[in-house]
Amino acid sequence: MRTLLVLTKQPSLATAIESVLDPGKFQLITKSDVCDAEFLLARGAIDATVLDTELTDTRSIRAITELKGYAPNCPVIVYTGEKQWEWEEDAYLQGVTNVLSKPVRGRLLNTLLARLFPEQLPPAARPAYAPISQNGRERNSHDQVRALEAMRRFSGILTHSLDSAALLKQFLLLLREIIGVNRAIIFLRKPAGILSESPLSQDDRWLRSACAIGLDQSVLQHFALSLGAGIGGALHRQGRILRADGAEALANRDIAKEFQLLGAQVAIPILDRESLLGVAVFDERLTGEPYANEELSLIFHMLEEVGLAVRNSWLHDQLHANHAMIADILGHLGSGCVVIGSNLATLHANKAAIRLFASGRSNPSGMEFTDLPQHLGSTVFTVIKTGIAVPSFNYQFPHSEDLTFRITIVPFRMESAASTNAALLLIEDVTEHERAIALESEASTLRLIKSMAEHLAHEIGNALVPLSTHQQLLKESILDPEFQESLGIAMANGVKRISRLASQMVFLARDWTADVGESLQLPELIVEAFHEAHTNHPGKKLAQLTFNKNIGPWKISGDAKALRHAFSEIMLNALQANPDDPNVSVNIHEGKGGAAELRVEVRDSGKGFSAEAAERAQEPFFSTRNVGLGIGLTVSRKIIESHNGRIEIPKASAGGAGIVLVSLPLES
Repeated sequence: MRTLLVLTKQPSLATAIESVLDPGKFQLITKSDVCDAEFLLARGAIDATVLDTELTDTRSIRAITELKGYAPNCPVIVYTGEKQWEWEEDAYLQGVTNVLSKPVRGRLLNTLLARLFPEQLPPAARPAYAPISQNGRERNSHDQVRALEAMRRFSGILTHSLDSAALLKQFLLLLREIIGVNRAIIFLRKPAGILSESPLSQDDRWLRSACAIGLDQSVLQHFALSLGAGIGGALHRQGRILRADGAEALANRDIAKEFQLLGAQVAIPILDRESLLGVAVFDERLTGEPYANEELSLIFHMLEEVGLAVRNSWLHDQLHANHAMIADILGHLGSGCVVIGSNLATLHANKAAIRLFASGRSNPSGMEFTDLPQHLGSTVFTVIKTGIAVPSFNYQFPHSEDLTFRITIVPFRMESAASTNAALLLIEDVTEHERAIALESEASTLRLIKSMAEHLAHEIGNALVPLSTHQQLLKESILDPEFQESLGIAMANGVKRISRLASQMVFLARDWTADVGESLQLPELIVEAFHEAHTNHPGKKLAQLTFNKNIGPWKISGDAKALRHAFSEIMLNALQANPDDPNVSVNIHEGKGGAAELRVEVRDSGKGFSAEAAERAQEPFFSTRNVGLGIGLTVSRKIIESHNGRIEIPKASAGGAGIVLVSLPLES
């Protein structure tokens, strides 16, 4: 079977090529870039390459040059949608076998591949070669059997691929059996701990004994090689084989001393194609003969493969440790945690989740997707299929209706995955939290009622003081004209204050539906609200209202009485801002930016809001005056917001007038 490498960013091309080839003769490997296939090309694992590129600029020629640099003898077939003759000529000069135009034509491609890879002739049709002697044929067959037997024995160490210690021990025993090693020691670097990005511990600079034959391992427990000096330092810097009788070893006192202490003759680095993992140190053969260079070179390459296996074993141990730690953490969580795969299999369920969902089964040791209630199961299924998380929500289980749980479902998707791989279901008991919120809400309501009662009692008391005083003087001064006038004023003011308080309480307690209301002309409503505010204003000077009456025929919908009271409270605040000059200016205009709303700007003649007053003016019971309940703007805000509007109080500049902006939607 031949292996074809398809380099394309379009999966449809690889699919088209695969559909026209015989799967019994060709297997396809698809990559998007030449660099991704460097390892396969350099190892000679690819028989031919199909390159998808446009022969219109230098990028295609650069890709061909890079491809031939990795595998000079690998045939290259180019598929292109557009091409120019000069770039096509350069492609052939760079070593391209054929240049084909898209789309893929099955007969043409199969014919070209058949010419590149002619089938072997059957034995009867093979050409005759020069006869060889019987002894030569037997010797050649015997060598092949020995090579295959050595390969079989070396592949036996793969049974320990997840246990680095057993793998190294088996490798040394096999090496002793094949080449007669007397003593051998393998020193390895320290693997990294859990939650590390690298399998190697970067801060450890020592190589410690991991496996040995011909020596007691306990003797080597307190001996280590350094990556900065001696044998370990030399192999770390150079990455090549070191002999005890070599010039470099004899010239370096540390290297010579370590060879002498270990009784070794050869030190070979163990690499993983990226870094030094360890060092293998060998003594002479059992027969006392030295090692040939070819043998040491072969052992070097074998140790490189062993190094990759050790690295993979470390990665597996690290992954297993990370998984065990995360599972242990999730197991100790009080909240339930369930991971559901894309095939609706339960990948993980901690103890809390098993107790919650599988406690009623005869064997509650595990959990299945069918253990989830129907509502939760369908929600998890939707999240897996759509890949969209749902907002957290509260849920009560039928068997524990007195408990409230917060449900969170989050999808997981790997970077290279086309769909959701799994979904995480978190079940958190929020019963006490919800109760605490309810208690806090109740306590807040009670505090508000207490504060309201205190302010209301104080304000009603202030309104009753003049009435009480006149009531005490009533018998003595009832016939006095001045007393009668004062009594009338006191009663009128008291009635106004108490009536206003009653109205504020009514509007504060009332709820509106924005859809119910009458069509209103806003200018008329503003005038009526001003007269109501002027009536409640205790000032002696006549108040003035200025506003643009010549506005468009705009109408709003709502409760006329409520809106009139809201604007009355706003304009009363404006009148109280400057009792000596109680002027109010109202400007009505349509909202900018295409918003279908009216904006009402109420401006007083005072000094404006301070920064604190602008921020807190709409809070209940906040007031800068000694009289009043401080809920006028609070009531106005509730009325305006119930009509889908809003109130804004911009921070006034020093010496500027106070401004209140009211926005209300236009009648559609």
